[in-house]
Amino acid sequence: MSTRTAATPFREAPRVLGLTGRIEKRALLWMAARVPAALTPDHLTLLGLGATVGCGAAYALAGTRPWLLLVVNAGLALNWLGDSLDGTLARHRHHERPRFGFYVDHLADAFGALFIVGGLALSSLMTPLVGAALLVAYFLLGIQTYLAAYAIGRFKISWGGFGGTELRLLLAALNVLVMFRPRVEAAGSSWLLFDIVGAAAAAGLVVVSVVAGVRGTLALAREEGWGVRA
Repeated sequence: MSTRTAATPFREAPRVLGLTGRIEKRALLWMAARVPAALTPDHLTLLGLGATVGCGAAYALAGTRPWLLLVVNAGLALNWLGDSLDGTLARHRHHERPRFGFYVDHLADAFGALFIVGGLALSSLMTPLVGAALLVAYFLLGIQTYLAAYAIGRFKISWGGFGGTELRLLLAALNVLVMFRPRVEAAGSSWLLFDIVGAAAAAGLVVVSVVAGVRGTLALAREEGWGVRA
């Protein structure tokens, strides 16, 4: 006979939003009140994840079909809708599952990044090595963020005012630019625009991860003591 123990109460860490956070929140609340009853938060989560699969496939083929970058932009919009509205809809309907939502949403985000960056790396628009570096840097920051949410109780999803929504907007704008100019001339050589941006983004993510990790370590050390207590 098995014994079932009560789960530890889940305390959701407060989120630190990006530049568009306030406008986005109002828009999501407006949409949540108008979502058909047949559409559930789980459907929206699947929509967001499925959109990233479509983005990855479109990116992988966009090297020879640049117009598919517009399909990627449509997928990014659907990903924002599903990824952002699912939690708002659950709270609006008082069907919150904070533990489930936190786990599933951010697991979907991790796979979404794999699909999108992986598809881009398979195209001729970004060098695979740059794509791999960008993906590793993204996951490094993700690990730091989730550890901080658990250990410190602060879930920071934006850095320097840039969060998921802002990054989607920047990526969409970059897609349009790459449609017309996939390469740029610099230092007497021709470079893929996605390589330049991807390498810079990877370096920036690593720096942010290191700085945030040092700050988190120092904060916990001050809170719990610097030395080992006997």
